[in-house]
Amino acid sequence: MCDASDYAVGAVLGQKIDKKLNVIYYASKTMDDAQCKYATTEKELLAIVFAFEKVSKLYSWVQEFDIEVVDKKGVENGVADHLSRMRVEDMIPINDSMPEEQLMAIMILKESFDEKVRLEEVKALRDENLPWYADIVNFMVSGEVPSSFDAYKRKKFFKDARHYYWDEPYLYKRGPDSIYRRCIAEEDVQGVLEHCHGSAYGGHFATFKTATKVLQSGLWWPTLFKDAASLHRKV
Repeated sequence: MCDASDYAVGAVLGQKIDKKLNVIYYASKTMDDAQCKYATTEKELLAIVFAFEKVSKLYSWVQEFDIEVVDKKGVENGVADHLSRMRVEDMIPINDSMPEEQLMAIMILKESFDEKVRLEEVKALRDENLPWYADIVNFMVSGEVPSSFDAYKRKKFFKDARHYYWDEPYLYKRGPDSIYRRCIAEEDVQGVLEHCHGSAYGGHFATFKTATKVLQSGLWWPTLFKDAASLHRKV
């Protein structure tokens, strides 16, 4: 499903099971100045092109079929319609820190320092700068597993890693409902929780509903429910 507004496009990949749509993937994008000048029909077509670009791995399969584009009213296309109309009024400064560069620094340190210095530098780098999912991303990018892992940790690590998907620059986690949600670093947790609890969208609900709002927003981290409970106790 795709949709376009005056300033953005949105797309949703889903599968209907028992007449109920199960969402697999969300995507949205703000148009540039030139695209904002497109005619309405061109914007709708831009949304279709954008959707196929985001799920390019499925494109070759789709070519085997005769595709029919069906126009739907906004009420029948609610999710994609909403994604194309989400707007951030308060601009957030760009964070120039690059997790990939920090992950590559671990590999560089391996070649540049002796074993003792390397371990100390890597530990400091991990503790201060890297998100909780750094080991998983590093494994998916370079195939390396932390040398400090024993046999049990390695086995568990490989088992857990199967549920993650790396789509640069984001890491996604597949939940029990088979929906992929973007992994959030520790530094972003507080802002996400406050938005899903205290904003008009959040509704000031208790722990479970606040955490559910986060999941419905397509986000996830390991201590989600614990952090939501901690926030609820403070407010």
